[in-house]
Amino acid sequence: MLLTKNEILVNGKKEKNEDVTIQLYQKPNSSLLGYRLRLNIFNLATTNPDSIYKSKFVKNPEKYTRLSKWLSKKQVDRLGKSFYYSGIHNFLKKTGEAPVILDEKSTSRSLQRLESYYFDKGYFNIKGSYKIDSIGKKKSRVKYTLLTGNPFFLDTINAKINTPALDSLFNKNKHLTFLKKGSQYKKTDFDAERNRITTDFRNSGAYYFQQNYVNYAIDTLNLNKKANIDINIENQSYRDGDSTKIMPFKLYKISDINIYTDNLTTKDKTQISDSVTYNNFHLYSKRKLKFKPKAITDAVFITKGSYFSDTKTTLTSRALGNLRVFNYPSIQYAVDPRDSTSNSLIANIYLAPRKKLSLVNTFDFTHSAIQDIGILWSPSISIRNIFRGAETLEIAARGNIGSSKEVSNVKNNFFNVSEYGIDMKLHFPRLFFPFKTDKIIPKSMLPFTSFAIGYAKQENIGLDKENFTSSMNYNWNPKKNINARFELLNVQFVKNVNISNYFNIYESSYNVLNALAQNPSYGVNLNYFNDNNDLIIESGTSGFINDVLGSSPTVIPSTEDYKTIRSIEERRNRLTENDLIISSSYSYSQTTKKDQNDNDFMIFRGKVESAGNLLSLLARASKQLKNQNGNNTFFEVQYSQYIKVEGEFIKLWDLHHKRILAIRSFAGIAIPYGNSDNIPFTRSYFAGGTNDNRGWQSYGLGPGASGGINDFNEANLKLALSAELRFNLIGQLNGAVFVDAGNIWNVLDNVDDEKSVFTGFNSLKNSAIGSGFGLRYDFNFFVVRLDLGFKTYNPAENENNRWFRDYNFSHSVVNIGINYPF
Repeated sequence: MLLTKNEILVNGKKEKNEDVTIQLYQKPNSSLLGYRLRLNIFNLATTNPDSIYKSKFVKNPEKYTRLSKWLSKKQVDRLGKSFYYSGIHNFLKKTGEAPVILDEKSTSRSLQRLESYYFDKGYFNIKGSYKIDSIGKKKSRVKYTLLTGNPFFLDTINAKINTPALDSLFNKNKHLTFLKKGSQYKKTDFDAERNRITTDFRNSGAYYFQQNYVNYAIDTLNLNKKANIDINIENQSYRDGDSTKIMPFKLYKISDINIYTDNLTTKDKTQISDSVTYNNFHLYSKRKLKFKPKAITDAVFITKGSYFSDTKTTLTSRALGNLRVFNYPSIQYAVDPRDSTSNSLIANIYLAPRKKLSLVNTFDFTHSAIQDIGILWSPSISIRNIFRGAETLEIAARGNIGSSKEVSNVKNNFFNVSEYGIDMKLHFPRLFFPFKTDKIIPKSMLPFTSFAIGYAKQENIGLDKENFTSSMNYNWNPKKNINARFELLNVQFVKNVNISNYFNIYESSYNVLNALAQNPSYGVNLNYFNDNNDLIIESGTSGFINDVLGSSPTVIPSTEDYKTIRSIEERRNRLTENDLIISSSYSYSQTTKKDQNDNDFMIFRGKVESAGNLLSLLARASKQLKNQNGNNTFFEVQYSQYIKVEGEFIKLWDLHHKRILAIRSFAGIAIPYGNSDNIPFTRSYFAGGTNDNRGWQSYGLGPGASGGINDFNEANLKLALSAELRFNLIGQLNGAVFVDAGNIWNVLDNVDDEKSVFTGFNSLKNSAIGSGFGLRYDFNFFVVRLDLGFKTYNPAENENNRWFRDYNFSHSVVNIGINYPF
């Protein structure tokens, strides 16, 4: 009979908690909206396709002979294993799900597991039974009934530890115990206490101590539902020849630390040709030692004279790995034969250096709104231990050539756009600072310093930018799963070379301007238009704008049109001006995620950035001239000055049965001041896109209720909130339904458009809402995602038409991405 349903009754109530239902050995076939899709796919497959194929020739030997004349006998036999005959059935079986046939032995074992589950929670008098019901032709269900009774609670807790040194350690930290008098009996608490004791002892020198030495005696022979607990820890047992002996545990101290830096093993120590002793560390190498001793020893937290510690061993492994010049290290301990009391250990650390040089070449083919086709070559080289202090220098170049129909191409070349650049990054596995910082940021936080510098140039791409960047930052881990980053200096200089190409790139702005210029009542100069009666770029567009906004205007448009033209010109000036940004920032991130399989965790990220203060001092000291707008310049470039604060919070809840609820909230604001009245484009916020509000395309939403009339809409305030329910559909294919809300606004800058400006809580009514559904295929190491977003609430519409105005497939947005949006 096909198992169609399991029902669990605990004390008369239905129990659907996954922690309980997962105890069952047999579960009904999965279903999608009540339909057992995978079961039916499986049933489409033939059980023995190979036998059926062979039976055709048994019944008709002449057919086999004829086929063998065209194909060899070997090929005829292989044909039976082809996709047409066999592979398609194997595919159906693999994709589908075999029927779950009721097995009463499994049912009995399931009941035992259910009873054990509640027994482990202190229900020692539990009684259970099961009943199998037939609910149709060849279909059945199983009903499990459990009566738990009252649970037991912990009463007296005593420890019996035979080794005096361990008894002292236990009493020192027993306030950290997981076993509390009066709490309900839970096996998980006993497991946690066993792990706590083992960790405490092994971090205090008990090198040979293992979890199996911690045992419990539990007395429940009373009528008051209380359990008396004895924690028993015996002495160490060890083999001596054919017999087993008992002795008290010893607390071992480290007597020596040996570091083998050149792929040395215990078998070839005779090949040592160079050695150095530094701060009680002994370093050995087959050849001349290539590393400064301090560079390695700073990453070793095992110290001479200290007690053996698992935590220090693990931290040392992580720190040596973070040097980026070694493969994962091997750390071994041996009892020091020189110690007559046998209370000392020698720590042997074996390191395998990575190659000094590594070269990587990457080729990519790209397609974008500007390039129809692009070919990118990106070679990079890594030079390790460049200054003998475990530093790493990375040099990466990139070159791109492409073809674009949107770009003027006088010579009619196929490849008419190009981009090239070079980046260099230097990594120091320590804080690079003029004075010691160990008291502020100790080595246990695994700090490192990075210097970076880069240059890139575009030709015939957009505004043909030249981009120079440089940065210096410090990174460290204050605690497990917490990362801190202080960027002391970040320099970015952007120069726009081809400003006259602006209206070719920002077509939306051009279309609006062109439509206004064609108004016959304005009497625009006919020389500004081409044969198609469109404004000529650049002479026509600049001439028309100057006739409207110049000191001696000759075209007088309506008030509304005047504001639109002025807005277009302000935006053009903003996006074509050269940017000089010198900033500092501090970033903080924290997560509770344990591993890749953890689906119940939170992430918090925060960042504070300040720009322009250093340049403001330098500009004043060097008496730099102000520009026409009255702002300070540095090397004839108006620098940006602002402060930026942003935070992001992500939380996932595991709802069991492969269902996950995920939320994300984000808030960020960048406030210009001093030398700036707006935020550079590269530091602004945008909304929409595959990882944002999925009802709108990237840069297509906002600001506020303005309707996203520009090609690239941005602002300096952003609020966003997303919620997503993820669930399994079939096999590795998952689904999701989502709701995204939020928008971008202008605030405290030079924008005065009422629709774009955030004036207070009342402006939140202009938050956009997008909703939709998606499919995700999990390849284990990454996820391919397809989401379909719909404009659910569009603040750009009239107030009476904002809800579900464009809620249809023709106005939907398809988002394709790798991995989850958050």
